[in-house]
Amino acid sequence: MRALFVTWAWPSHLYALVPLAWAIRAAGHEVLVASQPGLMDEITRTGLAGAAVGADVDAVGLVRGYVLPSADDAGQQAPRTGKGPRAMQMFLAHAESMTDDLVELTKSWGADVVVYEPTALAGPIAAAAAGVPAVRHLYGTDLMLRARPILGDLLAPLAARHGVSTVDPYGAFTVDPTPGSLQVPVDYRRLPMRHVAFCGAGPARVPPASGSGTGRVCVTWGHTMAKLDPAKFLAPQVIDALSAEPGIEIVAAVSSAQRELVGSPDGVEILVDASLDDVVGGCDLVVAHGGAGTVLTAIRHAVPMLLIPQLPDHTGHAARVLATGAGEVLTRDQATGERIRKEAARLLADETPRKAVQGLAEEMREAPTPALVARRLEEIVSR
Repeated sequence: MRALFVTWAWPSHLYALVPLAWAIRAAGHEVLVASQPGLMDEITRTGLAGAAVGADVDAVGLVRGYVLPSADDAGQQAPRTGKGPRAMQMFLAHAESMTDDLVELTKSWGADVVVYEPTALAGPIAAAAAGVPAVRHLYGTDLMLRARPILGDLLAPLAARHGVSTVDPYGAFTVDPTPGSLQVPVDYRRLPMRHVAFCGAGPARVPPASGSGTGRVCVTWGHTMAKLDPAKFLAPQVIDALSAEPGIEIVAAVSSAQRELVGSPDGVEILVDASLDDVVGGCDLVVAHGGAGTVLTAIRHAVPMLLIPQLPDHTGHAARVLATGAGEVLTRDQATGERIRKEAARLLADETPRKAVQGLAEEMREAPTPALVARRLEEIVSR
């Protein structure tokens, strides 16, 4: 079997695909990851083969166009659920960049199945043009489901260019690493899969055993917000707020690009380019931006969350965490130092969110492993 994985050039979207891609590779099949040129080095670091398709798109510039405003900017509180016509325009721009080359690659490489993350909309078009199954692979709560009424029409001109009269952006099946309780209601064929964290190729950095105190808090802010605007990278403000709470140990997990932004606050352990999966397991609370990878990694280790989202997708993931009781969500404007300290102290002391996230972690452990899902994909392709 030849499995072609597709993502546009955003590292966290790639990372979500890596465990299943490696499971398929370990089962003896061929795997190729297609993306824009800007992601090739990152694909190489995963140990998988990569192929460049299309041209790079200014993703950072496009994302800046829909950063959620604060209440001060908009005159009203930021919503807890995202919406995204501007996001759809961005996803369509990536599809237009990638589709021509991806259709050619799918046919010339002889792919038997195309596995694509939900915003890589060139994937289902290429699969349809080549006459092979399209399998969608989620990286978190399915926030694209709300776009179902408009996606077909958006993709129709691009699909028609390659002789495809109809294309289903949701594929024949959807691989879903999200615990069912965290997911929105869905009506498609879902292949549940256990979330296995892949956080890049950084060294393992496990914090030492926690000493006495209220608890250990991991502060991490993904990769996106600092790229968009350092002022929206809230980790330094959160660290400053938590430092004033007696008894809390703080571990800051940051990238090398973010290191200067956090400075050298007293008593804070700063881990640079460490795998978040290694860090979170030794903590009692995660304070973060609401990215899907961070949320699923915290659930994997049964650690409650305090989330301060600023992007529509972060807000959507955070809303599901709030709905399950596995954490608390603050808007940017609610996230004063006093409120951050109050909510962190409550989450560390309250057993209710810990029990809720433990239930989600158990759901995650009960899901089929990537190896079992790889076997299921073999069956789908063989039919």
